Formats: sequence, C-alpha cells, structure tokens
Amino acid sequence: MEFERWEPIYTAICEAFGYDQSADRRARDHLATVCTEFEAERLDFTAETVLLVGGGPLAETIALDDTERLVVAGSGLRHVSDEMPIDLVVTDLDTDPERVVKLTTEGVPVAVAAHGDNQEQLSQYVPLMDQQNVLGTTQARPVAPLCNVGGFTDGDRAAFIVDHCGAGQLEFAGWSFEDPSVASIKRRKLDWAERLLYWLERDRDEQFSILNGRRGAIEPLPEG
Repeated sequence: MEFERWEPIYTAICEAFGYDQSADRRARDHLATVCTEFEAERLDFTAETVLLVGGGPLAETIALDDTERLVVAGSGLRHVSDEMPIDLVVTDLDTDPERVVKLTTEGVPVAVAAHGDNQEQLSQYVPLMDQQNVLGTTQARPVAPLCNVGGFTDGDRAAFIVDHCGAGQLEFAGWSFEDPSVASIKRRKLDWAERLLYWLERDRDEQFSILNGRRGAIEPLPEG
C-alpha cells in the first residue's frame, strides 16, 4: 500500500484518539536508527493460507495443517508454544517483550511497530534483538529501512502485512471484537481494527470469517 492511500486513515485515527503525529515520527526515526534492512523475500506468502493468531479467547487449541503459515499478533503469543513454527510475530512490544527478543535470536522474523507511546520499549528491547530478524514498521510516513503497508493495532497490522506479502487466504484464531474484559480505550481500538479488516477484505475480494454477521454495522473508513 502506498502511504498516500493510508494517510487519510492514519490522520483520522490520530484525530479520534488524540495522538500526536510528531511523537509517531520521533519513534519512527529512533527505530530507523536501530533497524537494518530486512530481507522482504523471507515473508513470501504467495497463494498460501495464513493463520493469524490474536490474543482473544480461543474456541479450540491451535492446530496447523500443511497449507497454513503461522503469524502471531501481539498478545497472541500466549496461545503459541515455542515448538510451533512461527513465520512472523507482529508487535509493538507491549506484551512479553523478553520472549519477542528471544524469538529473534532463534531466527523468527518480528515486525516491530514504532509509535508515540512505545519509545521506551523500542529503546530497551530492539537493541537486544537479532537485527537481521527485525522488520521495522511505522504508522507514519515510512523512512528507510522501515515500512508501512497499513494497519493500526497489532492484529489488523498483521493482516495488512500478510496481504502485502501475497497471502492467498487469511484465517483467524483468538480474535474477538466484543471482549467485555477489555478497557474502553482497547474497545475503541478494536472498533478501528474491525473497520480496517472490513476495508482489507473488500480490497482483497475475500470475506473474513470473523466479520460474518457484523458487516452491516461497520462504519466505512475515510479515504482520500
């Protein structure tokens, strides 16, 4: 996705939550000084089914078949054992950052997001990672070596990344848009994640199972 297409959505998110875009840019610029260029071809999901695991409740234990690639978003790591073949972790380091660091040293690619609220985590944990396994991302205008292919929360950002990497089909586990246990700010973020996924599925001409029965009530996103 070109940033020019993402920018009106990013602006709307910042306005909705009162985010300071200059803080996002400072975090972006800091992460850009730590990260090295990531070999994008390592994340080739062309025509493959990708299972995206979030941190919500699971209906059943995760089981992969031969057609699935495994991408874990944020707190979805709690559902995934060290023995499972993780293709990518997508995180802003607000959940289990020590394990994230360890995964990079074991060869697992990690997409680390920079935003205005996580500069401390970026400074503390990213230098400890194996940099060849770190894909730096930003929600602001990207600067090398960082990228921005869309997405706001860890979960929907993971979906945008695997779409960018050619995924044939997206499956979801551990996703819930109506978790009564989450705080109000998290619930608002989940609302935006749902809107973003609805936008993405239409872009892909695909229907995501987690949106079944919900599409009629989803507010469209602003587009420039």
